[in-house]
Amino acid sequence: MNPKKAMIEKINLRGPKFIGMLGGQLVDVDTDKTACTFEFNISNDFCHSIDVVQGGFVTAMLDAAMSHAIFICDQAVLNVSSLEIKTTYLAPTRAGKLRVEGWVIKQSYKTAFMEGHVYNQDNELTATASSVAKLLRAPKQ
Repeated sequence: MNPKKAMIEKINLRGPKFIGMLGGQLVDVDTDKTACTFEFNISNDFCHSIDVVQGGFVTAMLDAAMSHAIFICDQAVLNVSSLEIKTTYLAPTRAGKLRVEGWVIKQSYKTAFMEGHVYNQDNELTATASSVAKLLRAPKQ
């Protein structure tokens, strides 16, 4: 198994339970761009107005993709604590298959600035997010 595929499989096995509840899994990683992509298959259980995904779940998916970009690309990071998340809803995000991308814009030793996008199954951008997070690192040996 190639190293990238092994990393994706390992992360999907150890990921937070809520990602699985939202039908999510990590599908791609780009360590050069400090980015990752998740796919979510959202059921109507997470919706209001029949099939519109509730905004908090949209933000949770974006937060997961953004924070995983840090974890995947910087093995010394143990915890990512959001200091601020801003979500912009561009169109209704409807139940079904979604692609959520997250990447790091800039990172220092203790802080990261990230962005994310949600695309529906027609590849239309439905929501974006920006985030600032505090990083907790493993003690230096």
